[in-house]
Amino acid sequence: MRIGERVSGDHPAASHSTDTASQQVSTEPVMPADLTWAGRVRATVLAYVALTKPRVIELLLVATIPVMLQADRGHVDIAVIAFTLIGGWLGAGSANTLNMVVDADIDKKMKRTERRPLARRAVATRSALIFGLVLWAASFAVLYFAANLLSSLLVSATIIFYVGVYTMILKRRTWQNVVWGGAAGCMPTLVGWAAVTGSISWQPIVLFLVIFFWTPPHTWALAMRYKEDYKAAGVPMLPVIATEERVTRQMLVYTWLTVISSLALIPATSWIYTVIALLAGAWFLERVTKLYRDTKRGAEVKPLKVFLQSNEYLAIVFCGLAIDAVVGMQTISSYF
Repeated sequence: MRIGERVSGDHPAASHSTDTASQQVSTEPVMPADLTWAGRVRATVLAYVALTKPRVIELLLVATIPVMLQADRGHVDIAVIAFTLIGGWLGAGSANTLNMVVDADIDKKMKRTERRPLARRAVATRSALIFGLVLWAASFAVLYFAANLLSSLLVSATIIFYVGVYTMILKRRTWQNVVWGGAAGCMPTLVGWAAVTGSISWQPIVLFLVIFFWTPPHTWALAMRYKEDYKAAGVPMLPVIATEERVTRQMLVYTWLTVISSLALIPATSWIYTVIALLAGAWFLERVTKLYRDTKRGAEVKPLKVFLQSNEYLAIVFCGLAIDAVVGMQTISSYF
């Protein structure tokens, strides 16, 4: 990852010296000169918080808590849930921080990401790397001592996959980057279940698939909105390399797979989840179908609405599961 740009000049030695100095300077964090000591501390803290992508971590809460409640239907262990969320938050923060370290070069090229801490040099790259590794170690320790070894190993596997496979290999090489890379965002379902039971069963795998199939239409909707950003950064997202009709057709396929996967959990739940999953699924499908039809006939489309609705859909389905699990009514499968 090149930090400094070579400065042209007549003398090679002078050019090399300038380039080296540029690289040395650019590794240090940059802050406004007029900031007070308190202002610098506040800006630094906020920059480190931003490295963890706190808004992205909302998915961790949505996915983990309902799965943990479903793993022990009718019971709520606040302590286990709290420590699992802390360990999961630390792990997600680590993955997001290390992701920013690797992606610092392209973050500078995209309007959507140009204000991230490393892109605007609010944090030194080396400091961000150390911060990410410390969060990783803390996550492993919290989950190991508060839950079990399996949950801590699953979080570590998530970090390795997200940074090593998605960020460093898939993201810049294939349009299927978010298809396979999205698996990292599905792991909270397995982590939550493992923290409660110490094992993995078919139910968290179904919920893993719900998020896995949900990720492409969710991400591609945003990528349609910021297509030029991804193109400028050299990231081959599907909206960059394909027509809008093809993109929305793929989104519709994955939306169907998302809804079907959500319905596969019905036997292990009651009528509460069943009704919510059916209604939310129909609502989400209607929105994506409309986007596809509008695109196909050449009408003006607003993909960002699909992006926002996809968030709402996932929240509704998983919150419905949480309510169903806490109430603990007789499951559908018990009638047969």
